[in-house]
This record gives sequence, C-alpha cells and structure tokens, in this order.
Amino acid sequence: MKTAVIVFPGSNCDRDLAVALEAVTGKAPAMVWHGENQLPDGLGLIALPGGFSYGDYLRCGAIAARSPIVRAVVEAAERGTPVFGVCNGFQVLTETGLLPGALMRNEALDFVCRDVALTVENAQSAFTSRYEAGETIRIPVAHHDGNYNADSETLDRLEGEGRVAFRYAETVNGSARNIAGVLNAAGNVLGMMPHPERRIEAAHGGDDGRRLFEGLLETVGA
Repeated sequence: MKTAVIVFPGSNCDRDLAVALEAVTGKAPAMVWHGENQLPDGLGLIALPGGFSYGDYLRCGAIAARSPIVRAVVEAAERGTPVFGVCNGFQVLTETGLLPGALMRNEALDFVCRDVALTVENAQSAFTSRYEAGETIRIPVAHHDGNYNADSETLDRLEGEGRVAFRYAETVNGSARNIAGVLNAAGNVLGMMPHPERRIEAAHGGDDGRRLFEGLLETVGA
C-alpha cells in the first residue's frame, strides 16, 4: 500500500507516523510538504501527523487546514481515499470540515501525556477492523487541546451512525461523551487524539496501535 504523510511547519510527529507506516507496509511513505499542490498518485492512505503546526497560532490546525496541499487532501478524501489525522491532524480535519466538531483546551487546562485506556466503539471501519467492538486498548496521548466537542445534535448523530470509533475509558481531557476518535459519514476519514503510531511494537509497551495500520493494509491494500 502506497502512503503519504503531510508535513507542516511545526509538525513533530511526522517521523513517528512514517516509521509506523513503513514498519507495517514495508514501504517508506512519501513525505509531502504543506506547500505542495498535488499528492502522489495511487495513495492508499494519507496521514496528517501530530505536533504544533504553525505553532498553534489562531487555533490548533486552523492555518494548516488552509495549506495548499490540504485542498488536495480534501479532494482525495471526497473521492474515497482513506485519510487519517492524529492529534494535531485531527484538529486539522475538523478545521477543514471533513470531520464535525472542534478540539478545545483540556478541561483542567494542562498538557496530558500518558498512556490511556480506550474502548473500541466501531470495529467495522477500515481503520478498526483488527479490533473487537467493546475491546479495551491502551494508546499514548500527548495533547493540550484534545477536548473534543460538538453540539448535542451532532453528538447524537455521531452516536446513532456509529461514527464514534474510540472512546476514552477513563477521564482524560473533558471530551464530550469521552470521544477519542471520530469517523466521517463514508468511513474513510478518521480523526483521533491518541497516538497509535507510538504503540506498534513490544519495545513501545505493546502493539495496540499497530493493529490500526494493519487493518488498513488488509482492507485498503487488498
């Protein structure tokens, strides 16, 4: 499967994503600079990394969402290409409108950096097919603005349509209904705040994150 990682000024987790993708797919991803206008052909996955794009000025992800390459990412997503945004990448996806809601400051106004327990809410998407519904996994988080919120109507729609992919199994940041990961209506765009790319092998403390990428490889690569 051919993949790409979008690189913004201030990204600091792009290499983590690249290492994870190469470890699972056997191929190094294309590292695509934010100022480019086109994506490589034949991509099976576009990944938006965590970090502090543009120094988190204005709002986290707001400036990155208006980068030239992101217009191409939106167009690819609308054609059905899988797009995965983690942490700051999740923030970018909400700023583009590919995902609903917004990421706000953590409830306690502090930076949270630790392993957290997640419950798998939807195991039927391309991103979650290697998990079992209701399974508890552990993935690291590292964020200051990870508090996912949306209006009640949107939250009800996400719940009703099975678009909540992951939920915090413990108190983390005050996120509405403990939502940690959200899918778009078509199921080809996932935004999540925890970092699965940091939990892909035993040396990381487990491989719960690796299964997300393996599921994509099986579903999309096939």
